[in-house]
This record gives sequence, C-alpha cells and structure tokens, in this order.
Amino acid sequence: MKDIESRTDLEVFTRAFYTRLLNDERVNYIFTDVAKIDVESHLPKITDFWELSMFHTGPYHNNPMHVHMELNDKEQLTNEHFDVWLGHFNDTVDELFEGANAEKIKTRALSIATIMKIKVSAL
Repeated sequence: MKDIESRTDLEVFTRAFYTRLLNDERVNYIFTDVAKIDVESHLPKITDFWELSMFHTGPYHNNPMHVHMELNDKEQLTNEHFDVWLGHFNDTVDELFEGANAEKIKTRALSIATIMKIKVSAL
C-alpha cells in the first residue's frame, strides 16, 4: 500500500470514509437528517480541509469548530458519535494507506475529535 501523497489520495479517502459513515446507523442520521448534507457537494469541502491540514495547501477557509458547534445545537454530539467517527476514520485510512502521512492524518483526526468533544461537552 502507498502513503497519502496528494489531493487525489485524500479524495479517495474522503469518499470511502463517508461511505462508511453513511452506512452506520449510529451516526448516519446526523449527516442526512440533522445536517442535511448533500454528500457530493460536501466531499470536496472535506477534502479541502484535509488538504490544508496535511499539506498546507488548498482553498479551505471555514471554521470547522463553528460548524460543529452549530450542529451540536441541533443534535447533541456524544462521546459515542466521536468514537464511531474516529473508528471509521482510522479503519478507512488503514484499509487504503500506510506510511508517515497515514499516521499523521490519524493523529490529526484524534486531536480534532478530542478538542471537539471537550468543546461540546463544556456547553
């Protein structure tokens, strides 16, 4: 297996990751019923975020914490939600990639999930 090396790799990852999330009844309703995302328009934004996070390039300029705090106002995000998200994230990375960047993206995801859990639980 190869490492995560490009935006194209991130596009492959995000599509596979969201397929997993949307097939998991524990969290899919958050995306479909609460956030009401259009997956096809959402995936490029998520890819933009991870491209910025991993390679310091790309057009992402939103505040993901703000977006998730607004989502939490609609549906309380629980530790289980974050754990399911992180589990699917790590499993998807491990199925598709290996190497330094694969480990780096998993570490970043853990950091992001931890910070968001702390922030939403403080409300």
